[in-house]
Amino acid sequence: MPKICLVGAGSTVFAQNILGDVLSSQRGGDYVISLFDIDPERLKTSEIVARRICESLKLSNVRIDATLNRREALRGSDFVILMMQVGGYKPATVTDFDIPKKYGLRQTIADTLGIGGIFRGLRTIPVLEAICRDMQQVCPQALLMQYVNPMAINCWAIKDLAPEIRTVGLCHSVQHTAGHLAQCLGEDIADVNYVSAGINHVAFFLKYEKVHSDGRREDLYPRLNALAADGRVPPDDRVRFDVLKRLGHFVTESSEHFSEYTSWYIKEGRGDLIDQLNIPLDEYIRRCEVQIEEWHALRKELEGDKPIEVCRSNEYAAGIIHAAVTGNPALIYGNVPNNGLIENLPDECIVEVPCHVDRNGIQPVRVGRIPSQLSAVMNLSVSVQQLTVEAALTKNRERIYQAALLDPHTSAELSPDQIWNLVDDLIDAHGNLLPRYQ
Repeated sequence: MPKICLVGAGSTVFAQNILGDVLSSQRGGDYVISLFDIDPERLKTSEIVARRICESLKLSNVRIDATLNRREALRGSDFVILMMQVGGYKPATVTDFDIPKKYGLRQTIADTLGIGGIFRGLRTIPVLEAICRDMQQVCPQALLMQYVNPMAINCWAIKDLAPEIRTVGLCHSVQHTAGHLAQCLGEDIADVNYVSAGINHVAFFLKYEKVHSDGRREDLYPRLNALAADGRVPPDDRVRFDVLKRLGHFVTESSEHFSEYTSWYIKEGRGDLIDQLNIPLDEYIRRCEVQIEEWHALRKELEGDKPIEVCRSNEYAAGIIHAAVTGNPALIYGNVPNNGLIENLPDECIVEVPCHVDRNGIQPVRVGRIPSQLSAVMNLSVSVQQLTVEAALTKNRERIYQAALLDPHTSAELSPDQIWNLVDDLIDAHGNLLPRYQ
């Protein structure tokens, strides 16, 4: 039976979605599910949820194992899914927000780019290195599905640390935004054909069209542009529709994320921009606090007697596993090394492109050149990603300073001296969550 290992399985709701997708797939439920987390209470809840999913689906041939021993959880796995958050909400995420705020640097999500994304990457990469070492020894043939942010930074580090491990980074921004745009236009996503390419969270739809019943294809960009021109856009998506007006293409990640990836939208003393574009500063902090407040009630419900309803999500993991096991092909959007897939981005960076999946694994589709204004925006992020990975792998403190110095939002708000001091403060505050830098 194929063995699937979930690392960070204490992320119970996400684990529930992934397992529900996998176990309700057409192939049936003959799997070994191995759950690992460092939090015994959350791990116990996830184990209960996994068993209840099997009961709900009447699957008697699934084996569920839960352990606090990562190496044993990984042993003999065919598929490894990473879903952990190193450092957790407290202290790590709170630190990522609170210390920059003292310098006047405000953020929305802080998990991908910016000073928050840099430090999330710095504390995650050492854990990824340890996981890769374990995989090389106990499941070298496994396919690693990497869901952890900062996506591109983490995947770049894995590529450099363990290039022999089969890896793909997975996010739901492409499929979520494709469905969101269909809603905005009053269309059925089943009738929409699209192509997206770029880097994670800064990818753009190169094609977004409706396929009519007679086979005719209608470019939907003119209708999206009309929404932007008329201001008929969702209140929480004003940033992305503004980007559409400026760059001619729609970005795949949400407005709250994208607003902190450039120097354009969040500016000290420009509260008018924040209000006009409805930018939710400190949004991730609020989300985390709500989720923590709701956790105990949710946990009681998940561990209770009421049958668990298994609903399919649009995450890619189950489709990948199904395609790899059965050979029935699937198309996903994956984060993989560029190596010429997008001509006008560096070969060494991580790109998010369409990928074919079957028993041969993940096979990326070459996109070619993308519009130059899009690659220019992406390269603002690529430089920060590269320097952050170098800092993590070489333990070179200078590279952290330089990554922050090149970050568009950070450098637009702070002077070089302030950036150096901010980095020092964040390193000190993270304490043992980070290695020693020279």
